Amino acid sequence: MAFRPLLRQRAIVPAMTAAVTTGIVFTPRIADAEERPADLINRKPIYDDLSLDSTAPTRPDASKPSSSPAESYRPTPTDRLAVQIGYARMALYNQAVRGEKAVDNALTQTLRLEHSFASTVRSLAPPRESGEKIFPGALYVLVASMAGSIVTRNRNILLRAAVPLAVGITAANVVLPITSRNVGDLIWTYEEKYPVLADTHLRARKRITDFIETGKAHAGMGLGMVEGKLHETKDGLEDWVRKGR
Repeated sequence: MAFRPLLRQRAIVPAMTAAVTTGIVFTPRIADAEERPADLINRKPIYDDLSLDSTAPTRPDASKPSSSPAESYRPTPTDRLAVQIGYARMALYNQAVRGEKAVDNALTQTLRLEHSFASTVRSLAPPRESGEKIFPGALYVLVASMAGSIVTRNRNILLRAAVPLAVGITAANVVLPITSRNVGDLIWTYEEKYPVLADTHLRARKRITDFIETGKAHAGMGLGMVEGKLHETKDGLEDWVRKGR
């Protein structure tokens, strides 16, 4: 029974401690609730002293350029290397583009030449209604040229070069007249681009024409002389026969 007052005292001490702690916790909130709105408005923040201190370091404004040369941007070796690599890539790209353009131009020129050659060869062929055959006629011209070469094989080099050519041209004009005319017109179109060559061709053609005409005239004169001799011989024989009777 003597221990009951002690137990009661031990139970009261924790209760009083809890009450005092609760009062301490809630006292500032009650004081804050009892403050007037004017006091809340006029209260200064705790960082005002730091903002008014002129010695405090200020953060530089990023929008304003730095005037100090020490603070200016300096490219690093990596940045310089990246710039040089960019230049090299652009140079390589330009070279690749130039190469591609060169290949395209070469292919275009090749196709143009092929088309021109094919159209030129087709223009040399005679029309179907003419009845002129290229293959047998070309074979005859080749045989005639070889015959002229065989005939002049023991002659000088000028005859060995000129006679087969003349015989071949003559045979082509006889066997393939339309094709020969087309070839001559084509050669003349190329010769017109060079006046000296065209003038030489005209002179050579005139000489050959004059030679042919002279040969025809001499042949006609010779034929007339032969015919005259034959008539004289015939008349003489007839007179001799009459006198003999």
